[in-house]
Amino acid sequence: MPSNIVLVTGVAGELGGRLLTRLGNNPDLERVIGVDTSPPREEVLRRIGHAEFVRADIRNPLIAKIISTARVDTVVHASTTCHPAGPGRRMAIKEVNVIGTMRLLAACQRSPLVRKLVVKSTAAVYGASSRSPAVFTEDSELIPASSNGYAKDAVEMEGYVRGLARRRPDITVTTARLVNLIGPDVDTVLSRYFAMPVVPTVFGYDARLQLVHSSDALAVLEQATLHDRPGVFNVGGDGVLTLSQAIRRAGRVELPVARAMMPSVSRLLRGARVVDFSSDQVRLLNFGRVVDNTRLKKVFGYIPRWTTQDAFDDYVQGRGLRPVVDGQRLAGLATAVDGWRAKL
Repeated sequence: MPSNIVLVTGVAGELGGRLLTRLGNNPDLERVIGVDTSPPREEVLRRIGHAEFVRADIRNPLIAKIISTARVDTVVHASTTCHPAGPGRRMAIKEVNVIGTMRLLAACQRSPLVRKLVVKSTAAVYGASSRSPAVFTEDSELIPASSNGYAKDAVEMEGYVRGLARRRPDITVTTARLVNLIGPDVDTVLSRYFAMPVVPTVFGYDARLQLVHSSDALAVLEQATLHDRPGVFNVGGDGVLTLSQAIRRAGRVELPVARAMMPSVSRLLRGARVVDFSSDQVRLLNFGRVVDNTRLKKVFGYIPRWTTQDAFDDYVQGRGLRPVVDGQRLAGLATAVDGWRAKL
């Protein structure tokens, strides 16, 4: 059955805010409510159409009253944070990821009108290690890279979602496991990482990276909201880029460091408030992660418009990244040096 009254969490974030805009301009929806602890960006508020914003914390039991009073039938949980771009308080983020999800799902379970739940999750639930398969499917074992990181929160969250599905089989549940998000306007760990003039990498490793463009991620969440697409789906663009290829395409300078030194480099970047590089992200740089998106195409019915390479190039162009070292100037210098050597 089509959605009618939709509640979206996490609308202060990039995806949640853009989804609120899309749904708020959909005439087929009677009401769209966005909730978060802080309001969406001004740009979003100007374009949300008939949608409305309610300042609310999903960790507070008050969320149940909002769902029941508004007679919500579809809930989109987009407030989960896997890897904050900048330094953040670990416990506060964990509370939103875990406690907030528990409160929200409890509210969904108690409301007889809720019949659809869409959850934004992450492919980081599969982990990254030397023993990981070359490609993860939706049936792969969930092994987060660390026992206390943000990916571990996502594994716990998905466990609560499965519990709700067992207790309320009448609710259509869609879980979207997004690979690393990229795009001109999104602020993520990788978007900050590749924007640094000098990019630290782990010496001896060249991880395979798979990306999803923010517009593809948004389209998947929107389709899952408007149509019944039950199940778990890996969401990622076709193809991969190695870390070294991505650094070259961004025009950055690669700085290989010993693996033992990477945690110290991560703490330095975090302390300088440049990027919050968690242990999960360090392992991603070591081993990479690639998922199979066949089920997204054949069962869900969505074919990503952007390949990994195209999505990354759009990020580079959209951010206006300029090569740190001018390749043409280097080539001219090399030619001059060769000519000088020939005269000797």
